[in-house]
Amino acid sequence: MPYARVVVVYDEVELLRKGNPAWALLRADHAALVLSFLDRVFVDTNASAIPAAELVSDLDDELYALNERLGAGTFPRAAAAYLDDWADPSHGWLRKFYPPGSDEPHYDLAPAVEKALAWVRELRPREFIGTESRLNTIFELLRQMVQGADTDPARHLADLQRRRAQLDAQIARAEQGQIDLLDAVALRDRYQQFARTARELLADFREVEENFRQLDRRLREQIAGWEGSKGALLDELVGSRSSITDSDQGRSFRAFYDFLLSAERRAELTTLLEQLSSIGVEELDPRMQRIHFDWIDASERTQATVRLLSEQLRRFLDDQTWLEDRRVIELLRGIESSALRLRPFGAAKATMEVEEPRVPVVLPMERPLHTPPQVAPIESGSVEVGEGVFDATALLEQVYVDREQLVQRVLGLLRARPQVSLTEVIAAEPLTHGLAELVGYLALREPGLEVVFDDDGRAQVRWTVDDAEHADDGAGTAGLVRVADLPRVTFERRGAEAP
Repeated sequence: MPYARVVVVYDEVELLRKGNPAWALLRADHAALVLSFLDRVFVDTNASAIPAAELVSDLDDELYALNERLGAGTFPRAAAAYLDDWADPSHGWLRKFYPPGSDEPHYDLAPAVEKALAWVRELRPREFIGTESRLNTIFELLRQMVQGADTDPARHLADLQRRRAQLDAQIARAEQGQIDLLDAVALRDRYQQFARTARELLADFREVEENFRQLDRRLREQIAGWEGSKGALLDELVGSRSSITDSDQGRSFRAFYDFLLSAERRAELTTLLEQLSSIGVEELDPRMQRIHFDWIDASERTQATVRLLSEQLRRFLDDQTWLEDRRVIELLRGIESSALRLRPFGAAKATMEVEEPRVPVVLPMERPLHTPPQVAPIESGSVEVGEGVFDATALLEQVYVDREQLVQRVLGLLRARPQVSLTEVIAAEPLTHGLAELVGYLALREPGLEVVFDDDGRAQVRWTVDDAEHADDGAGTAGLVRVADLPRVTFERRGAEAP
């Protein structure tokens, strides 16, 4: 097992070395420029969302001063090029974005830079390292966790009575003029821990914002790849622990934000920070006098980020809903249009037939049994000679359409012009064989001749049926006119010349 633990630690460290932005920053050639400039511009002033023009101007001044001191060519690139390189996803030291309502890019510090700066600050030698205050903090945190998770009222009551006895003893000593004071070493120890924790808390806000953005990105990916119903998706988003405001990160941040918004707590914190400067602590950082205002500004930015992400997520869901509702609206408009078209006909004619809903019932015994096929008897005897004389009138009366004659008619009309219609051909040479001859025109296929059908136009072809053709009608059909309605047909010359 110890070997497995080493392997896991080695893989994790190797992964961080290759892909962590903070580690890549410490290994960069211009790490000193990146850390010093970003520390001065973003961290020291607690700034965020700096416009590109302002940041480029500030970096340009920084590069000019460094080139003057270290020699020309130390930093040869332009300030905008350095910022774009630092904001590139391969580095991830700055976040470049466009705020709502602005067409100018802005820059914000990435949490990886804060981690790299904290590691660099720890490399500085410290003359004094306090341990007592941290031990007291450990005891106090352990006491809060154990008591906060204890469900026995008797133990809670015993602890409260013990603490009240300690307070009563301190009150009695204070009434007698005996006050327990901290010496200079204890004050310095506690101040170092306070200052470090205050700076770390301020730096954590950027990572909190980044965690919210990562959470929002995961929610969008989940929505984009969702294949279930919309109700199930909303249940997943609202009831899941991965929602933005109900996550562990969100609840912890909300508790901190509520603490800062409490007027009583904020007034007490302001009073304590004002009294800090009068107790004579060495290495007093002036920034600690207003650290709570920096906390409020950072928390407001984080809260604004949460509101923006929630609003964007709501619009994203609204877009998904609009795309689904659009089809429903189109169907409803189609129904309304159909109803308006049918309204002049009255309610009696505006009817619709719907199949009666029923379940088909098929019983196994209703299927017919196998029926063998019937075999037709075939008599194959000797061939006998039939009658030599019979009436062949039916064979001679068969209609024969001379295709070559039809081709010559069309080509004869095409000698004088490039195209001719079917109605013009029939007007010049009326149909003598009726429908069979008309079909023969439509089926012409000849080199140099093309038949074009125009479905957008209509034409009518007429011919007269004689009495001999329909003598069996019994009603006298002499002079009966037949009409064929068909698409417009045109004959054109193509390729070879007509003879």
